[in-house]
Amino acid sequence: MGLPKLPLADWVEWLQDWMGDNLWPLFSFISFVIGGIVKGLNNALIWLPPIAVIILFTAIAWYIGKWRMGVFTIVGLLLIDNLGLWNQTMQTLALVLTAAFISILIGIPLGILCARSGKLQKIVTPVLDFMQTMPAFVYLLPAITFFNLGVVPGVISSIIFAIPPTIRLTNLGIRQVPAELVEAADAFGSTPGQKLVKLQLPIALPTIMAGVNQTIMLSLSMVVIASMVGAQGVGATVYRAVTQVKTGVGFEAGIAIVILAIILDRLTQQVIKKSKSHG
Repeated sequence: MGLPKLPLADWVEWLQDWMGDNLWPLFSFISFVIGGIVKGLNNALIWLPPIAVIILFTAIAWYIGKWRMGVFTIVGLLLIDNLGLWNQTMQTLALVLTAAFISILIGIPLGILCARSGKLQKIVTPVLDFMQTMPAFVYLLPAITFFNLGVVPGVISSIIFAIPPTIRLTNLGIRQVPAELVEAADAFGSTPGQKLVKLQLPIALPTIMAGVNQTIMLSLSMVVIASMVGAQGVGATVYRAVTQVKTGVGFEAGIAIVILAIILDRLTQQVIKKSKSHG
């Protein structure tokens, strides 16, 4: 309609340049911490013989999800090893666990704060909407600028994409605690900390774990996108297969991702069921 175009792109690039010039010590520290966590997990998972990791994961799956989950875990992981994708899968698992761990570490406290403050919830909610609806590829641009190529921008992008469910469902779970129970706790003189730890968190745990489950799945869904900025793992194998039009290689790598996703999903689902039964 003849109105001048807002220089939104210029504003965003100015902000990016300003942050790069003034906040580089913070970005260097974040890169050091995230890179160290991923490298440590990856080295531990690859240092152990595959059969030892398979036995460990199978034992955990059997304990949490009973024999069916244990059988699927051992068969699935043996198949991954047979396909020659063991190291790549462990690299992917290290990336996913790091992104999920940091998302949970930030998301649960922020969700608790949102549950306690309606004003904070009103501020955080549109930010979470923006984070979930913005195409994930867009996050890669500033991540590359601040953290260079490699695993760190992939993890950062995964955190931004995956953290909203943990924040939302932690907030929801605490707000859904029956008011009469909260009033009873207040009547007995409970401090806010005691009320949170002994009442609200235990009751809200199934809902919080549902958010954790979604966060893990969303982190795993970012592995292929993360490979575009230098993150290694199965995602890089899928990306190379796409660029070279190698359908078979891509299918094998996709199977490895599916197996890993099912194992992580079923394990967290079982934890949710156990937390509900204990509640």
